[in-house]
Amino acid sequence: MANGAMYTGIKVFAGRGSTDLATRVCRQMGIELCAARTTVFPDGELIVKLEEDVRGRDCYVVLSTCEPVNDNLMELCVAIDCLRRASAGRITAVIPYYGYARQDRKDEGRVPITAKLVANMIVAAGAQRVMSIDLHAAQIQGFFDIPVDHLSATPVFVEYFRKLKKSGELSDLCLVSPDVGNVKVAESMANLLGGDLAIINKRRLSGSKVATGNLIGNVEGKTVLMFDDMISTAGTVCEAAKLVRERGAKDVIAAATHAVLVGPAVERLASSPISRIVVTNTIPSPARALPLKSKLIQLDIGPLLGEAILRIHNNQSVSALFEDTAGVKR
Repeated sequence: MANGAMYTGIKVFAGRGSTDLATRVCRQMGIELCAARTTVFPDGELIVKLEEDVRGRDCYVVLSTCEPVNDNLMELCVAIDCLRRASAGRITAVIPYYGYARQDRKDEGRVPITAKLVANMIVAAGAQRVMSIDLHAAQIQGFFDIPVDHLSATPVFVEYFRKLKKSGELSDLCLVSPDVGNVKVAESMANLLGGDLAIINKRRLSGSKVATGNLIGNVEGKTVLMFDDMISTAGTVCEAAKLVRERGAKDVIAAATHAVLVGPAVERLASSPISRIVVTNTIPSPARALPLKSKLIQLDIGPLLGEAILRIHNNQSVSALFEDTAGVKR
């Protein structure tokens, strides 16, 4: 670890929902998480009070806008405004999971583009830079008129799965993309981990229901590994798992950066043929996920975020962190 004195200009704060992750980020950088207090009034309004001087400092607010989405989003904006009014030198919103990302376009008449609205709110609050991990739609980067560092969790996944492969647990590997939109990532992971590639054609029936169609590729006798950016209601991944098992796959492993796990997700995953669900801690694991304890493996994204923050602070390349990985959606 380099001399901590070179990092004295960094101040990292956390929203209530991401305190554990922010602590891990700070541990990577060799600094302490800064003290701040969020108070909620009886009518639901909240106020953020910084307990440290931030004048002229390079400040980072870590908070995923996951469930409760609106509460976390408001807390993030209030914290950013608080830093701006306290004369912080630079304010970066670190949003490991970016809520409302699926509302990124008008797919029918008379609907909003809420991902853009959220971007406007964060900029209006006073953020001068944004950092996020595996955005659901890469074009969200263009919704901001400030720099956006779009990170990928693939280095963390690659490290974990290479260890599994070395131990012999990933024999006859086949990377399966559960939908056509994720083919590039699945192909890159297949090249990195040394496996075959297959693709499933998915048709969404509603917000919680999907129908799987054709499987392009051969999975018979293979250990199937499916990658996606998030598991929300788990409809896509569970239907895909059933399909590949019907086609002869001997084992199914699911991996996703964000474990949103809403609605019937836990029940679906618990009863699915998926033997292992590998996620990161961009979203805190909810108590309702307890039935998945034997299947769920949570990888730590904190060191990756910490290294990225150090590189930003020291004006070094962030993209260099991902040169040997599958990269991010473009």
